[in-house]
Amino acid sequence: MFSFTLQQTCGKARAGLIKTDHGDILTPVFMPVGTLGTVKAMSPHELEEIQAQIILGNTYHLYMRPGHELILKAGGLHKFISWNRPMLTDSGGFQVMSLAALRKITKEGVKFRSHIDGSLHHFTPESVMEVQEALGADIIMSFDECPPFAASKDYVAKSLTTTLLWAERGKKAFTNTDHQALFGIVQGGVYEDLREKSARELMDMDFPGYSIGGLAVGEGKDDMFRITAFVNDILPKHKPRYLMGVGTPSDLLNNIANGVDMFDCVMPTRNARKGSIFTRYGKMIIKAARYKEDFRPIDPLCGCYTCTHFSRAYIRHLITMNEILGMRLTTIHSLWFYQELMQMVRKAILEDRFDAFLAEMLPVLDTIVE
Repeated sequence: MFSFTLQQTCGKARAGLIKTDHGDILTPVFMPVGTLGTVKAMSPHELEEIQAQIILGNTYHLYMRPGHELILKAGGLHKFISWNRPMLTDSGGFQVMSLAALRKITKEGVKFRSHIDGSLHHFTPESVMEVQEALGADIIMSFDECPPFAASKDYVAKSLTTTLLWAERGKKAFTNTDHQALFGIVQGGVYEDLREKSARELMDMDFPGYSIGGLAVGEGKDDMFRITAFVNDILPKHKPRYLMGVGTPSDLLNNIANGVDMFDCVMPTRNARKGSIFTRYGKMIIKAARYKEDFRPIDPLCGCYTCTHFSRAYIRHLITMNEILGMRLTTIHSLWFYQELMQMVRKAILEDRFDAFLAEMLPVLDTIVE
């Protein structure tokens, strides 16, 4: 059974414990993204070694390929991908938004054409619940429309009305309440009155957790931080808050300071495969010529497999040669760093020194390692 316990606060920053059928999750937590049932360049065993507590699957993409019926026959997503720890699946709403030229939104749902073969499909709040129940993730999301950042307030308001209707319908259709937790998604763009309306109506529906969607889609960082802080001041203290699709290490720290418990983003893995590596000293562009004869590890204080076995010079060689091993090693390090950063944050919150930790780390995280 799903539960959340708030264990400690330091300002608005929170340390908590989420319980699921597949194990406990200590928060704050960063969740690596496994869009197609795999975190790119990583095996499940390696994800365990970097201490990943929970990973994501993508409802839209898994519905398209290999299909939720096949995954159900395999015994669910956990068994299909051989992952025994918690999982979360998103609703597919963000992916549907990205198919703007291929979809039509109505109050009933969304008709869209596959980005793969052009075939016609129809997502409704009820069908999305069916897909996510078949996938069997521990935490699942309500179906929502994620309006683009450039949308007018009038459009965002109409979109929100539809999203709230879908949330209510999806919650009624959801049946696997003993083994899965359904989160509502707060939408409303950068408009505080719409965000408040969304949060309060979702709270009336009494979800076990709440996601904040529709950010990191083009708005400035100030707007992201403002809306996140505003929404978290409304959401209930005794339930987890999940900021979807964010982001850089500094984004995580700033939003933990605003009361967020859970994060996901493709950024650390996507950037790592291109040779852009996150470290406690800032961002390292490993292709840079200065690393050609640098035989130190990426981070001498890091305990990951990459840093305990290989040099910057070797990793640079692999990345510049476009070798698969290079992408794997950079991914292992970046995800290890994200997990370690969340552990350091949690410790700082539990020891009532998060503000000092924030002041120490923020100035360096967005710099370029020399």
